[in-house]
Amino acid sequence: MISDFFSATVLIGILASGIRLATPYLYAAIGETFSQRSGVLNLGVEGQMLLGAFAAFYVSLITGNLWFGILAAMIVGALMGLAMAYVTVNLQAQQGISGIGFYLFGLGMSDLLFQKLMGTVETVKGFPKIYIPVLSDIPGIGEIFFRQNVLVYIAFLLVPIAWFVLNKTTLGLKIRSVGENPEAADSLGVNVGRIRYFTIILGGTLSGIAGASLSIALLNVFQQNMTSGAGFIAVALVYFGAWRPMGVLGGALLFSMVNSLQLWIQVKSVPIPSELAIMMPYILTILVLVASVSRVRAPSALTKPFEREN
Repeated sequence: MISDFFSATVLIGILASGIRLATPYLYAAIGETFSQRSGVLNLGVEGQMLLGAFAAFYVSLITGNLWFGILAAMIVGALMGLAMAYVTVNLQAQQGISGIGFYLFGLGMSDLLFQKLMGTVETVKGFPKIYIPVLSDIPGIGEIFFRQNVLVYIAFLLVPIAWFVLNKTTLGLKIRSVGENPEAADSLGVNVGRIRYFTIILGGTLSGIAGASLSIALLNVFQQNMTSGAGFIAVALVYFGAWRPMGVLGGALLFSMVNSLQLWIQVKSVPIPSELAIMMPYILTILVLVASVSRVRAPSALTKPFEREN
């Protein structure tokens, strides 16, 4: 019934699940923000998430330890980031094409590993909810914000940390200068290649965690192509957020809340075609990007390779 859909219980459920659903987008988009601020567009985020999701799930399944799964996802993501860094920084390959190549590699390899090592869909017991003392008892607010699993809390904590690093530290200044004018940064003694390696590997590591948050924290299962475009959405959120962590947070929450809304529409059997409900988050993403494209300015050196002159 439509009247039941507007009850306090349902509205709180939509908001609480929206907070959880924002988690993988935050990890991946914050990592991509660092990469793009240094001048590198990584379209391989989706592939990194898929391999990270499989690594986290499989290691958690065979060891019974979820944190070993997170570590495995971080290592896989970092290795893919390292490979991406070599291709884009050393070989100076076209970033868009190489990124798509890494996405296809992650898609195919995660599928192959799933078939060879598992074969059938299995489940793990994911991270439990952590109830923040006192705050979790606040009616409504407590259930929405303070009854989440540990990866949710870390993802939201990552936003102010990323803002501080990019805007208040020497490292952040170097990252921003490399993304705006690598020639000038190089003339001042900044190692452009090293900075880009760092940000790409960091982005890969966070993308691996993003995949892990799906397979062992949100869904507690691994399936082929389970990210369903989440990596590409994360890249879009960087543009929506104008390369600022707080803007990325706003975009991630907007997308995840609409995604949560469409899930609850299906659960409550609201008389809306399910196909239309599923399309809602993606339609919103397109509309938001169209509306925001004219008001944002990308880092000047984004997608542009740098070759140091002798």
